[in-house]
Amino acid sequence: MNNKNEQENIINWKIPEYDRPERNKTWYVIAIIVILAILTYSIITANYLFTIIMLMGSFMLFYYDRKEAPMIDFVLEEEGIMIGNKFYDYDELKNFSIVYKPKEDIKNLYITFSNNLRNRITIPLMDQDPLIVRRYILQYVDEDLERNHEPVSESIGKMLKLQ
Repeated sequence: MNNKNEQENIINWKIPEYDRPERNKTWYVIAIIVILAILTYSIITANYLFTIIMLMGSFMLFYYDRKEAPMIDFVLEEEGIMIGNKFYDYDELKNFSIVYKPKEDIKNLYITFSNNLRNRITIPLMDQDPLIVRRYILQYVDEDLERNHEPVSESIGKMLKLQ
């Protein structure tokens, strides 16, 4: 479903607000054991702030894992990109890359900001034609031709079913 509005010269599609990996019972058992071990260590060492942070993180992980990720709009416009209700001007972006490897189930647009303190954004291309998206965004932002694989951090996150 390629939504290109010629009148307004935009490309848009819906993406999940966050990744929600499929996890089995074994993953939950291992996660609970690891969390309990870390909590035990933090209590024994009297690191109560870390205990509180771990408890909050654990509750958030299990809470968001039970919810279906809401779908938000991703829009490529002439002025910049809109992700949900956040707008980013093309001047804020350093570069982009598209990694398209269907056999590995990788079909993503990666956006890097000029400000190094901002995280890279990964946008799933869903049903979009990567060539059309590339051609459109290339008008406004440089392409990072060096990136032709999924970042290692994302590969590890997928392997551990954290993202």
